Amino acid sequence: MKIKQLLIIANKQYVKHILFVFFAIVLSITCYSQEEELTWEELREQYEFPEWYTEARFGIWVHWGAQTQPEEGGGWYARHMYQHDVGKQSWGKNAYAYHVKNYGHPSEIGYKDVVNDWKAENLDTDALIRYFKNLGAKYFVALANHHDHFDNFSSTYHPWNSVNIGPKRDIIGEFEKSSKKYGIPFGVSSHDDRYLSWWLSAFGADTSGPMKGVPYDGHMIKEDGIGKWWEGLDPADLYGLPPEKRTPEWIEGVKYNWMLRHKELVIKYDVDMIWFDGYGFPYGKYGKEVCQELFNHSLNKNGKITAVVAGKFHNEPSTAKDIESGGANEMLLVPWQGILTLRSWFFKRDKDREYKHNARTVIEMMSDIISKNGNLLLNVELLPDGTVPPEHKVILDDIGAWVNLNGEAIYASKPWKIYGDNLNSHLKRIEENVSEADLEALKKKATNEQFNERCIKAPPYGHNEVRFTTNGDRLFIFVMNPKEGAIELPSLGLNSDHTPNKISSIKMLGSNEKIEFKQKKDKLILNVPAKRINKYATIFEVKGALILPY
Repeated sequence: MKIKQLLIIANKQYVKHILFVFFAIVLSITCYSQEEELTWEELREQYEFPEWYTEARFGIWVHWGAQTQPEEGGGWYARHMYQHDVGKQSWGKNAYAYHVKNYGHPSEIGYKDVVNDWKAENLDTDALIRYFKNLGAKYFVALANHHDHFDNFSSTYHPWNSVNIGPKRDIIGEFEKSSKKYGIPFGVSSHDDRYLSWWLSAFGADTSGPMKGVPYDGHMIKEDGIGKWWEGLDPADLYGLPPEKRTPEWIEGVKYNWMLRHKELVIKYDVDMIWFDGYGFPYGKYGKEVCQELFNHSLNKNGKITAVVAGKFHNEPSTAKDIESGGANEMLLVPWQGILTLRSWFFKRDKDREYKHNARTVIEMMSDIISKNGNLLLNVELLPDGTVPPEHKVILDDIGAWVNLNGEAIYASKPWKIYGDNLNSHLKRIEENVSEADLEALKKKATNEQFNERCIKAPPYGHNEVRFTTNGDRLFIFVMNPKEGAIELPSLGLNSDHTPNKISSIKMLGSNEKIEFKQKKDKLILNVPAKRINKYATIFEVKGALILPY
């Protein structure tokens, strides 16, 4: 009996010991998690932009989703297909007519059906990432969702996603795997926080014609899908509730759901960067919590924060300033990026939509952006099937050839004391041909940032306008619009206020041939040769000019 009692007592003590150890572990894990889950303010205090981002200078983005499926109708097809009159948003004026002709009237066949029509049948993320990397891109970004409220990933919290509908593929997941396979940082872009107001057109109706007053399919409910392809899905989960049914509680629920979806996005796909298409944190505290989650995840995984948050932020030094279709008008001390696209953000064939950029203008914009401490994130407008349009590939190949030729002046480069010389030459060249008022308007526009890109129709740079970057002890001169002959650069004169040292040699990148030059007290005279490696901006490596700190 005593032995049995001793065994019972020992067993009880063992159980108590196990329970003690268990709770000690649980408490220690909890305490550790609490210690590691820093607030945004605490994360911001220790944040430094990762080298992969500050040294990249060039990234590629695919702004691609279901709105690519219709061939015409502009980049906001989902909104404009419900509008007879798109007002000033003229790029979407063909959407309604195109939709009625190719799909049917939006009272029955709406955007929900366009989403299902999109199949992405030829998407090969390995091939795309390999191609983009060969072009010289150092990071890659894919669109996770647009204003249309459709997720391009396997979303636990939102049934309208690319795994359930349309392609039946986890597009973000595939891009993530390919990015990791080819060793390139992976980012996602989110545009979804404006969908509440953006989608209101889906609750309208024709104001004239045979279908006048018939409500569009935004008013449909789940039961309307019985016997149809979308049976079991609720249109309200895509379009939102009709305006008259939206309560403050429902709107708050939408914001909370946005947060859950985006926390899942940044953690499940282990993203290196999230880009927001808006001003400040999406939905305020909810957007900040997503960014906090991303930074904490990065910190716990890597021992330091290696992730980047980008958008049109103000007073947020731990975020990268984003400038859409433009560039900074001065050198910025903190990292930033400009985003460009060749024609339209989503690929379209609208005949009245002209190309904004070609290889020349993209290279000019890249040169200007890099000289001001920025990165260029270039959008590639994929076809609906997931391939690069052949006509765009010609342009991209030219850009890639230039980037690969001049990588020494691009990657890991830093700005010089000034970003350029002989500035605003394009304005000087047209002064004689415009009125004083028009000239002032052009000068004012030149000080803008957002939507101030230099497009194909912009006046050309003067042959002597340049941009500068540095890399170690080398200074690089980007001649924006090169032409055979001598150019004069006052900033590199020996008595210049920018205090350059005596130049020992100059060569053109891609060539070992030394370039003729003469450095005087008031200027550098640089001879641009007739024979150049590339027909676009020509870059010269200068040695001796920089006085490096000890």
